Amino acid sequence: MGHCQPGTRPTGHRARCRRSGRVGGFTLVELLVVIAIVGVLAGILIPVVGKARFSAKRAMCLSNIKGMLSAIHAYAVDHNGSIPYGPIAPPPSPSNLYPVTGMVTSQLSLRAGEPVGLGLLLTNYLGRQPAIVFCPGTDQRRDARAELAKVGTRQAVSGYYYRHGGNTLATLRQPHDTWDDHTILESLGRNRRNQPIRALITDQNFLTGVPLAAFGIVNRTNHKRKWVHAGYADGHAEPRRNNRGRYTVDVGNFPFNGPSKILAVFERLDVAHK
Repeated sequence: MGHCQPGTRPTGHRARCRRSGRVGGFTLVELLVVIAIVGVLAGILIPVVGKARFSAKRAMCLSNIKGMLSAIHAYAVDHNGSIPYGPIAPPPSPSNLYPVTGMVTSQLSLRAGEPVGLGLLLTNYLGRQPAIVFCPGTDQRRDARAELAKVGTRQAVSGYYYRHGGNTLATLRQPHDTWDDHTILESLGRNRRNQPIRALITDQNFLTGVPLAAFGIVNRTNHKRKWVHAGYADGHAEPRRNNRGRYTVDVGNFPFNGPSKILAVFERLDVAHK
């Protein structure tokens, strides 16, 4: 009797060979089992991947802030110890997010395109990495390239608040010689709580009940409002949990209270982290 090929067995008196058993393929039951296993694994892995991405963006945010702090220190070396300050604010108007010189600001440039705040670092100090002025953990879509392209021609906004003074809209009613323009890196003075000024940069968490997109007043939040990251005058950066919205600026239906509330967040950040 001849030998059958693998996968066949003899049949009949002439020992003809025929296929024995099934070769390849899945039954419906097996396919459903595989799909169920894949679903379970996805349910386990997707949250893990999401947490890893969240943590990675937070780490990138801290790195961005440290990069900006290094640029501020380099700027101070070239400008007799002064941090980036100004320029002089244009006359107040609803479309101008920088109505007072030395006010906390997220702007990179004014209405006419003149650099302001962190925007003063772009050309000579952040030229190779300008995108670090945008938080990677933003909760709203932001086209960094398009925003940077506005600098020099019109108003542009970054992903961070920069504090180069303690002025607010209320400052406009005060004599100019009382305005807060302490800009020397090694001697920034004291805040409204009479505590040493320490925090210079933080990512945004701004909520408004009446978004005014035409005037640049819209919700801007980062890291799902769970964390904020702050940069300090001594060059270090640190994360802080945003428990109960402690570092969230919620202006409700009064968006023009924003500058004072943003400054209050910086004053909370001035306090040493415990």
